Amino acid sequence: MKSVRNVLASLLLGYAIQAVAAPGAPLDINTADAMTLAEVMDGVGPAKAEAIVDYREENGPFSSLDDLVLIKGIGAATLDRNRERLTVGKPKP
Repeated sequence: MKSVRNVLASLLLGYAIQAVAAPGAPLDINTADAMTLAEVMDGVGPAKAEAIVDYREENGPFSSLDDLVLIKGIGAATLDRNRERLTVGKPKP
């Protein structure tokens, strides 16, 4: 019974992530949690996604997508592969 629940929970999570990051709706790197970043970004796993969130919490919101290269392990190639999937929302006052 636990495995059925786990499968259903995984499916629901997958649908929720798709709804948040539907094609045509870029993911805001200033508000996304690490799990969503890891799911949406190509070449970014949980550790790099957590590093993005940690950087944002320590340094404030990103001002542009190009700031992602400040994260260890994210270079220009990774940024270019993900540019159309991401956006930088306006910081809240």
